[in-house]
Amino acid sequence: MKLLRKLVFILVVLAMLGVGILFALQNKAPVPLDLLVYTFEPRSLALWVLLAFALGGVLGMAASSFMIVRTRAALNARNRQLDRAREEVSKLRGEAPTASPT
Repeated sequence: MKLLRKLVFILVVLAMLGVGILFALQNKAPVPLDLLVYTFEPRSLALWVLLAFALGGVLGMAASSFMIVRTRAALNARNRQLDRAREEVSKLRGEAPTASPT
């Protein structure tokens, strides 16, 4: 199963690379990029589009990574709180504390 997953991943990456190369070859017209306060010198239209696509992907992964880290931290805090509550319940019942199943 892991071999199939790696093979599919490699095929997808190669397909995206091929599409990017074809796109770059078809869009060679130089276009200046104006960002209100600064104007970049004219470069290939494909370059600007592919850079915007890559920047969006990187920023999206960074934002989702931040959310994942925050969610995992909250989950760990809740698990610690649950373990303390289980220990307290065990003490009140007069039982020996049990280890959490996680």
